[in-house]
Amino acid sequence: QVQLVESGGGLVQAGGSLRLSCVASGSIFDNDAMGWYRQVPGKQRELAAIITGTGLTNYASSVKGRFAISRDNAKTTLYLQMNNLKPEDTAVYYCWRRGSWGQGTQVTVSS
Repeated sequence: QVQLVESGGGLVQAGGSLRLSCVASGSIFDNDAMGWYRQVPGKQRELAAIITGTGLTNYASSVKGRFAISRDNAKTTLYLQMNNLKPEDTAVYYCWRRGSWGQGTQVTVSS
């Protein structure tokens, strides 16, 4: 079992920045792939960014160049640095690891 706890969401104006964190515990391994997904009401959850165990990253086209995913294995923590935020980035952001999900953290970007 994997437990994931996200933090760092909030309300920010367009153009602002936020950094999300996700602390993992339980049956985890340093070479796990991890990701950030986001969901708005009435729509499917979508991938925002993913990072492999070796540090390779991939981003949704809508966030590429503005978001950066990183990990600190010593702290079992996943990060998502979000810059130049736009109103369309408003969503609940979820951390994913080994098939498990966190509870989500709300990000709201005002115009």
